[in-house]
Amino acid sequence: MTNFTNHFKKICKHKYYVGKYCFIAGLPLRGITHDLSKFSPTEFIESIKYYQGDRSPIDACKEVNGYSKAWLHHKGRNSHHYEYYQDNFDKGGEALKMPFKDACELICDYLGAGQAYMGKDFSFQKEYQWWLNKKSKGIAMHPQTLRFVDYVLFYLKTYNDTRILKKKHLKRIYNRS
Repeated sequence: MTNFTNHFKKICKHKYYVGKYCFIAGLPLRGITHDLSKFSPTEFIESIKYYQGDRSPIDACKEVNGYSKAWLHHKGRNSHHYEYYQDNFDKGGEALKMPFKDACELICDYLGAGQAYMGKDFSFQKEYQWWLNKKSKGIAMHPQTLRFVDYVLFYLKTYNDTRILKKKHLKRIYNRS
């Protein structure tokens, strides 16, 4: 199959799993509209060029070029990315707290990406290990958002129970983070 077809299928698989988790979280519209910008020419064409199948083509593009036009486009149009909530770069940069629904969609996005890329090998344990590795490198995420994501992914790893993703539970955790 071509990179075009494979990338299209990977986006659809990712959107399916994000949608599944967003529906559990009581955010069905977020699940349906998630990552529609990935179908835009700016994101889709670059992603075809750097498609590998087992990881984000954006990461591959950044390794080659030092940046990704697709990523700059994507994070600027999708508020479920913590990078969307960064400002004041002239003063060194500031990570802003993510609103509740965006933070919930971020967790669903992480889980959906894990399932899309790991396939049958996906587990909440492996997803949590990915998260630990990501945050150990230092990420510019607001501390409250980081605690929220950390708690939910730790719970999923520990109990393997998606009931934590119910909106009432997520809201309580978000407010205490």
